[in-house]
Amino acid sequence: MKSTLPGFVTLSRLFDMFEGAAMLVLSICITLVACLGLLHVVVAVAKLIIHAGLSPTEPAILQEVFGLFFTVLIALEFRHSILVLPGSESQGMIRMRSVLLIGMMAAVRKFIVLDLNGVNVRELLALSAAVLSLSAAYWLVRGKAMTRTDPTPQPPPSNQ
Repeated sequence: MKSTLPGFVTLSRLFDMFEGAAMLVLSICITLVACLGLLHVVVAVAKLIIHAGLSPTEPAILQEVFGLFFTVLIALEFRHSILVLPGSESQGMIRMRSVLLIGMMAAVRKFIVLDLNGVNVRELLALSAAVLSLSAAYWLVRGKAMTRTDPTPQPPPSNQ
């Protein structure tokens, strides 16, 4: 197909250059967001230690801090999913697994910051179903990726 369409190779190179530039810009933006999120986490933990001591008993404070932790982790995982090298052997599978992991982390973050006093049962069931679905999809994708790799080498039979 490459040889039958005039200008396909040039257009493909231009798109690869655009994709590289877009990944660079997105990577810089996500790095800035992750750095700002990390700064907020450090400030929140410092305030927590100064005001509440080392043993905070207020669940709302812990929910806020762990919510910030997960926000930074989600940003870092998102940046990692962008940095998958184009043209690598299983680029699509790696990105799919990263997207599924990001979705699971976002759902777990939602569980952590969820106020159980005012929770709607349907919302909780929907969130649980989302986590279960994402986990099942990740398991299926991971299983498919594992079957594509070479099996582990078997030890040679012993001569007894």
